[in-house]
Amino acid sequence: MSRDFATRLSQQLSQFVPHSAPLVLLVLTLAAAVAFAAVSHLVTRFNANQQARGRKLYAEGMADANAHRFDDAIAAFRAALTCDPSDSQYQLSLARALRDSNDPRRLDEAESYLVALWQRTPQDAAVNLALARVAAHRGDIEDATRYYHNAMYGVWNSDSDSNRRHVRIELIQFLLKRNASARAESEIIALAASLPPDPALHLQTAQLFAQVQDYSNALSQYQEVLRLDSTNPVAFAGAGESAYRLSDYNAAERYLRDAVTANPENANSRQLLDSVGLVLDSNPYRSHISDAERNRRIVAAFAQAGNRLTECAQQLGIDLNPSRSGGQSGSVNPPLDSADSSASPLLALQLRWSAMKPSLMRLRTPRETDLPDSIIDLVFQIEQRTASSCGPPQGFDQALLLISQRRQAAGQ
Repeated sequence: MSRDFATRLSQQLSQFVPHSAPLVLLVLTLAAAVAFAAVSHLVTRFNANQQARGRKLYAEGMADANAHRFDDAIAAFRAALTCDPSDSQYQLSLARALRDSNDPRRLDEAESYLVALWQRTPQDAAVNLALARVAAHRGDIEDATRYYHNAMYGVWNSDSDSNRRHVRIELIQFLLKRNASARAESEIIALAASLPPDPALHLQTAQLFAQVQDYSNALSQYQEVLRLDSTNPVAFAGAGESAYRLSDYNAAERYLRDAVTANPENANSRQLLDSVGLVLDSNPYRSHISDAERNRRIVAAFAQAGNRLTECAQQLGIDLNPSRSGGQSGSVNPPLDSADSSASPLLALQLRWSAMKPSLMRLRTPRETDLPDSIIDLVFQIEQRTASSCGPPQGFDQALLLISQRRQAAGQ
């Protein structure tokens, strides 16, 4: 009985199992799929939560960085990177915060993040600009210039022309700060060559040229500003000063007069205008003046040079009394190697001035054609020597010195 029962049960089971195996496999497959979907959903939710947390931390870091709370910004960006280690924007922002914290110990870490980003995308303008600023923090002119140029010619996400212009201006300002004026001037020339018709940009460029004492290009840029904005008081003042530095006193007078009219409170333009007025009123070589006016100016300049010589000698404690100096009043150009002149160049000039004084009476004589130049040459030598010995002159003496410098430059 028991054996028959066992046989029948075995037969029944053998029939049942083959028929139920696909069902079991299907159930197991469905269970695995559900489990995988559940795990994937959990992973997706986790990643989404991490990314959301990273974005929140990044926003907090940006707010801290904008408020110059760089320690807090660094902590926030580091935390954001733990949420998404592959996010290049988080790495770039962390590097910027490390750099801008002004802690020299953090510059190397900032650079390491940036170099890693640069190796992945060497044409990325933002990464190159960040590296340029790291080099600028170190005062490294070569590396800073290289990365600034990379940024200029790199790939920008938007508004590439404006961004490149701002980068070049930043490079110029860095070079000026490092006293690399020649390099800065080259960059300013490149900047000027690609400016749009914007008076503000031309004005900024003019001021940069003035900083490197390239007054010719500065004047051109100020004139371009006035072409675009004919009432700009800053451009009038800048053009006037540039023309003044170029010894173009007629142009300087026009621009400075307009500058003072536009802004009566501009003390510098008013002072320069007064100086230009003295130059123009004192210059015996100015065109369209009569012979009588020329002679009057020569006599006035000669007298002023004598006064300046006396005042400078008194300042230095030098006795210019001709009776004690062995003056040779009969010679227009006494020898400069006399015993008295070896004591001071001022003594030699005093001897020549005293000897020249009687010649003023012959200025109107037609045959004395070289006399005016001889007198003025002596005046200019006195003004230059006294400026060297006693400091910059003022007023009439300053005007005569400026005239002498312009004449000297014209003769070179």
